[in-house]
Amino acid sequence: MERPDWAPQGIDLSVPSVARMYDYYLGGSHNFEADRVAARAAMEAFPGLPKIMQANRAFMRRAVRYAVDRGITQFLDIGSGIPTFGNVHEVARAAHPGARVLYVDRDPVAVAHSRAVLEGDPLTRVLAADFREPEAVLNSPEARELLDPDRPIALLLVALLHFVEDADKPLEAMAGYRAAMAPGSLLILTHASTDTGPRTREEGNAVTDVYRRGGNNLVMRNREEVSAFFEGMEMVDPGLVPMPEWRPEGPLDQEDPVVFTGFAGVGRTA
Repeated sequence: MERPDWAPQGIDLSVPSVARMYDYYLGGSHNFEADRVAARAAMEAFPGLPKIMQANRAFMRRAVRYAVDRGITQFLDIGSGIPTFGNVHEVARAAHPGARVLYVDRDPVAVAHSRAVLEGDPLTRVLAADFREPEAVLNSPEARELLDPDRPIALLLVALLHFVEDADKPLEAMAGYRAAMAPGSLLILTHASTDTGPRTREEGNAVTDVYRRGGNNLVMRNREEVSAFFEGMEMVDPGLVPMPEWRPEGPLDQEDPVVFTGFAGVGRTA
């Protein structure tokens, strides 16, 4: 298989990546055949995935604008993926030109492409790191240089936590981030689930199997389990809801029912 110029050396092009599958769902071009095969299998098992991902991005944009409206101008986006139109820094700067964003991902293609796209931008940094290691993220040179720990921050965990198994202690990692967040900070989160929308538990199990066959974890959590990530936080109205229902900007009755699959929420630190 020929390696594109933008693909870092050392990555196995035959193994699907969560970040590159997401890029495929959104119509991007930074994915390989293995990613496309796995993504098509996931779409067959769980119909409507591209629309769900678009709803996920739309929620992210609304939540970022909400954060800026509340005076937050620094963002930590973990599991940021491969840059596409309407990234966090673009949305935030449309409302506040001085907004700062630290993008974090562990996928080499996502990191390499993000660095290429954002090269020369003094208000963004890109860090190769893992959500499960909060100290490595928060104490990185990139974080120390860009983010002020004494001011509120918006932490984005958008379409990330359902790829972290309970055995990897995501609640403990979340507690590490929460302890470092200044009062008034926000947690912006989405999570896959079959508790909402038309997709069944059987379809959830089927798409989970697709990801696992490609070497990736996928965990469907229920409302109670997702709510646990907001422990100690005040939920921003309307709470933990299907993605289109979080502060919608248009009529919900025109939405495809499939986009109501999964949860979205924003929490505020005291």
